[in-house]
Amino acid sequence: MSNHSFIGEKRVSGKQDCIVLEKINHRFGDKQVLFDVNLSVPNGLIYGLLGPSGCGKTTTVKIMAGILEAASGSVLVLGEKMPKLSLMNRLGYMAQSDALYPLLTAEENLSFFSGLYGMNRKKAKERILEVMALVNLLDHRAKAVAAYSGGMKRRLSLALALLHEPEVLILDEPTVGIDPVLRKSIWDALNTMAQQGMTIIVTTHVMDEAEKCHELAMMRDGCLIAQGTPLQLQKNIGASSIEEAFIHYGGGAQNEN
Repeated sequence: MSNHSFIGEKRVSGKQDCIVLEKINHRFGDKQVLFDVNLSVPNGLIYGLLGPSGCGKTTTVKIMAGILEAASGSVLVLGEKMPKLSLMNRLGYMAQSDALYPLLTAEENLSFFSGLYGMNRKKAKERILEVMALVNLLDHRAKAVAAYSGGMKRRLSLALALLHEPEVLILDEPTVGIDPVLRKSIWDALNTMAQQGMTIIVTTHVMDEAEKCHELAMMRDGCLIAQGTPLQLQKNIGASSIEEAFIHYGGGAQNEN
């Protein structure tokens, strides 16, 4: 677990931050979807973004990944301003929608993306087997993706995000449609990768997944409403669960508007 100390909902940290967002605003057409979002993600932790669908989580992580450019504000990832093409090989990104080639096999999909990442063939071959085993698809690697179930496609998308051993892994609701047993094994693997130094950002609307994160930012209506460790966020208000804390912080935010 994180050893950061907190004052209220703000972290006091001597550890270098991997990702820093300052005063991020964004809009789609006339609709503003992010409002002065400020957050910092330390190296080597699992950092969660918790909130309902449409609250701005996906937009926030797309800005972190350099897929979107914020309308205003600054984004630093690994000490570099984003978006920056040269950083892309150091990041792994798993979107909500699966970007896979359905007529290719799972192994062919992974092989294709290994080429885009510039991996040598021997390393790519080894790594493909490793990530397929991690997501429990090794026995299905020769099957066309068109024949995969929705859950299998999600698992293959996670394998793709991990393929090139990124320093930063950004996962947008990664375990939707995945059975509970495999979901636990994936979270065990994420914890191991974080212990080895990988920084992992996970968006979720599932409370028990939020509790698995080392640090957490709660979002509602394009705003951050609270930040801290799951335990700290509960203790601050005397809540008995993350769900109770989220309802409290979200209700407070609405009452202030």
